[in-house]
Amino acid sequence: MPKLVPPHGRGTLKPLLLEGAALQTETARAQTLPKVMVSSRERGDIVMLGIGGFTPLDGFMTHADWEGVCDGMRMTNGLFWPIPITLSTDRDTAATFKTGTEIALVGSKHGELLATMKVTEKYAINKAHECATVFRTTDLEHPGVKMLMEQGEVNLAGPLKVLSQGGFPAKYGDLYLTPAQTRAVFESNGWSTVAAFQTRNPMHRSHEYLAKVAIEVCDGVLVHSLLGNLKPGDIPAEVRTRAIGVLIDQYFVKKTVVQSGYPLDMRYAGPREALLHALFRQNYGCSHQIIGRDHAGVGSYYGPFDAHHIFDEIPKGALETQPLKIDWTFWCYQCGGMASGRTCPHPDEDRLLVSGTKLRKWLSEGSPVPAEFSRPEVLAILREYYAGLGDSDRVEVRLAGHSAR
Repeated sequence: MPKLVPPHGRGTLKPLLLEGAALQTETARAQTLPKVMVSSRERGDIVMLGIGGFTPLDGFMTHADWEGVCDGMRMTNGLFWPIPITLSTDRDTAATFKTGTEIALVGSKHGELLATMKVTEKYAINKAHECATVFRTTDLEHPGVKMLMEQGEVNLAGPLKVLSQGGFPAKYGDLYLTPAQTRAVFESNGWSTVAAFQTRNPMHRSHEYLAKVAIEVCDGVLVHSLLGNLKPGDIPAEVRTRAIGVLIDQYFVKKTVVQSGYPLDMRYAGPREALLHALFRQNYGCSHQIIGRDHAGVGSYYGPFDAHHIFDEIPKGALETQPLKIDWTFWCYQCGGMASGRTCPHPDEDRLLVSGTKLRKWLSEGSPVPAEFSRPEVLAILREYYAGLGDSDRVEVRLAGHSAR
């Protein structure tokens, strides 16, 4: 039987999460170590390192690797990697550590112990350079740029021993699957080709169409929801995943879709983040990544199909997971169904083109939403969520314009 794609870079998963007696011993030792509080983004990265989602990394990147990833999407060992995975702290805290110091990394919630780390290097970076290369902008209005410019002045590099999955299994239950678990599900289903559908929003008719196109050419689809932090106005994971579950139950053939979530925060890095999504989906066992319009974009910082083009710019063999590039999708009244820019010959006035901003405005005001845009079961869940928001939250939601994915 054909096999799933191998994990990135080494052929086997490399989870850094300790278990059993080793976990107990290291957790006790971590209590005695100097503590460094990590950001929400870094917390998600630690969890991904722990579960093998960032295979084959063994920790946070050195200055040479940071530079190589920013400038050429290559680490010093030649491994393809599109976005730096780094840990930062303030200068005063960094000054207390020497090379070789062991530290404990803690989350902001009640000082949760996330990992221990041996500091192998301390270095400053040119933050503007990272923003320009990764986000293609230094505009502080860009949420990823703002996040990076606010991080600490000094980066710490070194290998990790991960102690926690950050509470994601307890919070999301069976919805939260590690790469080893998704691979086991795919294999039990008899799948070898799997397309990942990346989402930070509920799935509407256009997203449903994308997933069904993928099912036509692959054994199945992984609907993979972001479970980490989003920008203000985005719909919480609990609401989004419930709406997606209803859609899958009502409108997909059984055992063609697996819904799961992953623990990262959004970076909103557009094309570079599309590559990162494909890379870690390879570790989850996906042979393909659906790439639609403005994948991982925000505002108007990226062209609608820049994430398509970047896959043509990377070296052959850099990734096993391949893009399924699909044009802008919509309901066409002349075609009488869902279509895309590649299949529909009709002008915009025959197409139902709804922006995220417009949809939020309709929902927050309780206005009708065309049935051709979203399934009624999905809208019912979203209306319940919006009805529970206060007036200030509704204003924030209406102002939060962004792409559908």
